[in-house]
Amino acid sequence: MTVIARARSLVAAGETVAIVRVSRVWGSAPREEGATMLVSARGTSGSIGGGTLEWKALAEAQRMLARGPSRAVTRHALGPDLGQCCGGQVELATSVYDASNLATLEEHLAAPRQLYLFGAGHVGRALVFTLSQTDVAVTWIDPRPNAFPSVVPGNVTMLESDDAAQILAAAPQGSLVYVMTHSHALDLVIVDASLRQPAIAATALIGSATKRARFEKRLREANIDAEQVASLICPIGIGGIASKKPEAIAISAAAQILAVDERLKREEASSPLVMSTRQARA
Repeated sequence: MTVIARARSLVAAGETVAIVRVSRVWGSAPREEGATMLVSARGTSGSIGGGTLEWKALAEAQRMLARGPSRAVTRHALGPDLGQCCGGQVELATSVYDASNLATLEEHLAAPRQLYLFGAGHVGRALVFTLSQTDVAVTWIDPRPNAFPSVVPGNVTMLESDDAAQILAAAPQGSLVYVMTHSHALDLVIVDASLRQPAIAATALIGSATKRARFEKRLREANIDAEQVASLICPIGIGGIASKKPEAIAISAAAQILAVDERLKREEASSPLVMSTRQARA
């Protein structure tokens, strides 16, 4: 489960939870801004970097749990204060939630990156379960009846649909689209719809260089902007992995998704308007 989903689940069961978030970083630190850890009477999930910093943050979160809904911001110099050799400084925001204030949870957390994954074949399934270990929010789409597994990770929403244009019309700013359906004709329809949607930050298509060349030709003939056509990611994944096993392709694609997510976060951080639009639509 994502931090938000886990927090909601625990609060629905009558528990109080604390979320510790790395809100700012100066210099070298064990985790990046946005890293989160959930603390409850049942234990913890997630991490803000381990070591003395996490141990002290956990102890403080446990003390705050006993007091009920509250919020605290603390700043830590990793070297002088905690004896950690990273050398930088970290600001932590710790918030406690129960049923009375759970509605404010998402106000304190950045919206996760939205991924639209088209295709529930072998690679699609492997990618979904690989991404279950990340904060990426996955909308998984396939038009075929009974295409999805009976159990999926908590960060996944399934849709049985062949209307990519309608689905992507509601996409939050900065969303990603990965296309790997059972049909090349359907792949083309989805890629066409994705490249026409301004909110989509990256469109990726499974396939070879030959498939890419054929798709580029057809997309240009369909009057897709040349720059948009050139931006298509195909083949998918990072370099250096030759295996075509679904699991290997999924790991490679997941690494690429995380890299694209980090690049977009840097761009959004330098453009407050883009970031605020994304959060408003998420």
